[in-house]
Amino acid sequence: MSRPLQVYLDAADFARLEAWARQRGWTKSRAIRAAVRALTRPSAEDPLLELSGMVDGLPADCSEQFNRYFAETIIAERPAAYRAARRRTGKPVRR
Repeated sequence: MSRPLQVYLDAADFARLEAWARQRGWTKSRAIRAAVRALTRPSAEDPLLELSGMVDGLPADCSEQFNRYFAETIIAERPAAYRAARRRTGKPVRR
């Protein structure tokens, strides 16, 4: 059973809530329910949070500089050389 809740927000927070809900096609109530569930969920229920801290030896600034470390790790492959289409030298076939 749902229970009503009345919350007072300042104009800036209210505008942010409206924009966030509108981007997802949600009502403001649904957005608040999703936020409460996400913020109060135990980490054991979230597999990504459960993995947090399991990898040893990462740089101290890994989360701040993730894109830089990722780019250094991935080796980009060269695209295939461009080949011009070969022309057919025979006579066209009439159908």
